[in-house]
Amino acid sequence: MKIVLQVKGMVCEGCENRVCNSLKQIKGVKEVMASYKNEKVEVLVKKKDLVEEIKKRITALGFQVVGESYE
Repeated sequence: MKIVLQVKGMVCEGCENRVCNSLKQIKGVKEVMASYKNEKVEVLVKKKDLVEEIKKRITALGFQVVGESYE
């Protein structure tokens, strides 16, 4: 399952890397793709119930999750 999050506050590739590295540490996360240009973070997960933990990690890094969808 893919979780697509709209994320405000990422301004560079360093921001993308911080988000990716943090989310990859969550058990059950298969892959993470972040784009500061598109203000988007895509996360491939085994279970949808990881979305709250993912959002908490992004917020803890200083970014704002403003939307979410699932594919």
